[in-house]
Amino acid sequence: MASIMSARQVLRLGNRLSVRSYSSAVKHEGARDVKRLGVIGAGQMGLGIALVAAMKAQVPVTLVDSSQKSLDKGLVFADTLLAKQVAKEKLTQFQADAARALLLPTTALDALHEADFVIEAVPEIPSLKFELFSRLASIAPSHAVLATNTSSISITRIAAATQDPSKPLDTSASSRVVATHFMNPVPVQKGVEIISGLQTSPTTLATAVSFVEKMGKIVSYSVDSPGFLANRILMPYINEAIICLESGVGDRDSIDAIMKNGTNVPMGPLQLADFIGLDTCLAIMNVLHTETGDSKYRPSVLLKNYVAAGWLGKKSGKGFYEYAQKK
Repeated sequence: MASIMSARQVLRLGNRLSVRSYSSAVKHEGARDVKRLGVIGAGQMGLGIALVAAMKAQVPVTLVDSSQKSLDKGLVFADTLLAKQVAKEKLTQFQADAARALLLPTTALDALHEADFVIEAVPEIPSLKFELFSRLASIAPSHAVLATNTSSISITRIAAATQDPSKPLDTSASSRVVATHFMNPVPVQKGVEIISGLQTSPTTLATAVSFVEKMGKIVSYSVDSPGFLANRILMPYINEAIICLESGVGDRDSIDAIMKNGTNVPMGPLQLADFIGLDTCLAIMNVLHTETGDSKYRPSVLLKNYVAAGWLGKKSGKGFYEYAQKK
């Protein structure tokens, strides 16, 4: 049976591992080589993860999405980002072409049968993730790390979806599950949260940390608790700003202006919510509220109403602000 790492061991390992940039990244003890990456989901997060892996870690990336339209849209976005990098002289045209050639789109989940590391980046819907990981357990190679980009759902529960219910002590698949929570937008934000479930093995953790650092990211560690670190802090802040708007404490512009001009953040909480996606914010708040049972995480009624109206923020053209839609 694969070994299980405790929260205390995770924290000890986190203290031992120094943060390195891509140029000085080293293979951590016990980490396996990653020669091929799989990414599930060609949305903004999935495409960003795939593109950064191609540019920085320079490995082939099998990009899977059930929608060919989403794949096509994602690859157009990749071309745009690469062209901007070339225009800014951050990449040569040769480097951009090489990175683009490493992106291998497909609608077939079975294409992940050769991946050494798989990162799931689908919507924050527990049932969707559980079903996906159940399938990955039989599709991906027996050595492959199965990572989730979840921003709030229990890693232990996701890992449990890979197990045969009649064999709860068989952790051959669940020990390979870990969370690599990238920040949005992935090509810009350096931080990645690494979260282990109860079943996660030391080898899985070491491989995840090593590969994420090869992508040029800076690792932070969290235990498997609702919302982890980033969203346990960020989402209540955004939710409280929406409650202030809902209850008339301040108007939209005043709320965002005081936080930008008073705390030196680049954008206010309402604008940030629009960029994240109001449906994503609501999904995370629902997880926090349900999993902790604490009323301080109750989602704002106004947030629920905006999502019900289809006003999801920048991606839908309207949220707390309005956005011009590309034709």
